[in-house]
Amino acid sequence: MAVEASSSDLTQVVALLAAGVIAVPIFRRLGLGSILGYLAAGVIIGPFGVGIFYDPAAILHVAELGVVMFLFIIGLEMQPTRLWSMRKQIFGLGVAQVGVCAALLTGVGLLTGFPATQSFIAGAGFVLTSTAVVMQILEERGELTTPGGQRIISILLLEDLAIVPLLALVAFLAPAVHEDIGWANRLLSVGIGIGAILGLVVAGRYLLNPFFRILADSHAREVMTAAALLVVLGSALTMELSGLSMAMGAFLAGVLLSESTFRHQLEADIEPFRGVLLGLFFLAVGMSLDLPIVAANWRMVAFYVVAYMLVKGIGIYLVARMMRAPHQYALERAVIMAQGGEFAFVLYSSALAVGIIDGEANAILTAIIILSMILTPLAMACLRFFMPAPEQSLDGVDIAEDLSGSVLVIGFGRFGQIASQPLLLRGIDVTIIDNDVEMIQAAANFGFKIYYGDGTRLDILHTAGAGRARAVLICVDKGETAVRIAEHMRNEFPLVPVLARAYDRGIAMDLIQVGVEYQIRETFESALVFGQSTLETLGVDRDEAADIIEDVRERDAARLDAQLAGGLQAGRGYMKGNIPKGNAPVPAPLTTPRHPGRAMDQETATALSKAVGAEEGRDK
Repeated sequence: MAVEASSSDLTQVVALLAAGVIAVPIFRRLGLGSILGYLAAGVIIGPFGVGIFYDPAAILHVAELGVVMFLFIIGLEMQPTRLWSMRKQIFGLGVAQVGVCAALLTGVGLLTGFPATQSFIAGAGFVLTSTAVVMQILEERGELTTPGGQRIISILLLEDLAIVPLLALVAFLAPAVHEDIGWANRLLSVGIGIGAILGLVVAGRYLLNPFFRILADSHAREVMTAAALLVVLGSALTMELSGLSMAMGAFLAGVLLSESTFRHQLEADIEPFRGVLLGLFFLAVGMSLDLPIVAANWRMVAFYVVAYMLVKGIGIYLVARMMRAPHQYALERAVIMAQGGEFAFVLYSSALAVGIIDGEANAILTAIIILSMILTPLAMACLRFFMPAPEQSLDGVDIAEDLSGSVLVIGFGRFGQIASQPLLLRGIDVTIIDNDVEMIQAAANFGFKIYYGDGTRLDILHTAGAGRARAVLICVDKGETAVRIAEHMRNEFPLVPVLARAYDRGIAMDLIQVGVEYQIRETFESALVFGQSTLETLGVDRDEAADIIEDVRERDAARLDAQLAGGLQAGRGYMKGNIPKGNAPVPAPLTTPRHPGRAMDQETATALSKAVGAEEGRDK
């Protein structure tokens, strides 16, 4: 019997791991995110799926530690200095959006006949936007570092902070559902909670750093890991025993250690546990999705998904417009952030545990959140279809028209800025064009005159003076764009010398085939200088190190010629580190020309050939 029980437990562990390993990559490939993958996997293996698990509550209780550790890591990122620098956006825009949306969503519940406490908990949970979904959208759109993206991240940060007082509020609201608890007990509960918070703050400020310093002197990695878990779980237990949430204790511990010298070590120790347990939490949430209840209440679920997303979107749009955001940016923010998020599961689970909502309400609310997350990518696709692409404001920016510099520089990013400096210092008349308005405006603050223009357009090349220039420098960061500009130059202005920046080896070969006079891979020379410095650091004589680097440079040039002669299509096969095959000429001799007495065996030569040839091919 013991063997059968052990086998059954192992089967469930294997099923949990297999469900996550299979579902998450599939959902990420579909663009739906890992969280939805975990949720779907939980539904499949749960009691309303194939039935491998019949008690998701037991798993959920353990998996809540993943949320606890997640909030600890969030706390580690909340240094007081960072919070202060973002205070206006976090505590201005963020508080305004959370407050307005919470009020509107609570109103939806009240208008449809639900009690005030349940309406508030349901609405407050939906206010907490999915950080995973939104961050994925911003990353795919390349907007993480844009001003608009930073505003959204600030709001997400405030919402991450908001879960802590909301969880505390759930604990304080819980006695309201029991009529036999008097005001004295209520005040005692509040006092115990405040005392626990103050005690944790004092302990964190005066004890944690000396504690970790003593442990660090022991040089035992496993002890530091155990200590990190002790701090997180101990803080969580303290808050739970005082009537507050475990997550709140972990968050406070993280904040108190956010400026500690051990912060990065703590984060590295906790991260593996956090990732596994948080995935387990979402699996358990998926198992808890009561499909029969959802099916029996599908009209209610459909109504609240639409109502909550629409009302929250309206609230976000109004706040954005009040903060003077343009119409289109406000609309995009409303669509991106209109869904509920993963922290709503935590809030609803806490509300269920203390009796504010029942199991049926929790199942319905959970389904509403999940469906809103699924609908967000579809809503973004609809927005892109119906809304025109945003036009850049060219206020204060000069268009490239009738220019006539001796040298035309196309692209003024980190590469173009450095490449143009020698020309400017020599007094050469340089014309610079770029199509990034924000960069043009920023460069103007440092005295650079940049004209707005897209180098891939032939008419812009004409008006920018490409035909009258003594040389054209292609300094754009995208390799395909550089090749397109080079093709325009060769076809329209064949007598003008073209010098181009290549992103990698494949783009370099494309540029050579187009016929540019000079090309350079953007990381090649800097990597050689880095390698030479490494040799010198290891004790190699400076002259010998320089000779070795020159050998590498010559071998690379010979190998590039061999690839071109071998007819590899733009070097694409070489991007994986393959060397030329068949009748292609030998890339380089097996003895170093600078050191003829130093023979190189075939194995070493092949390894060097692959190492140098694969350079930048894997550099993402």
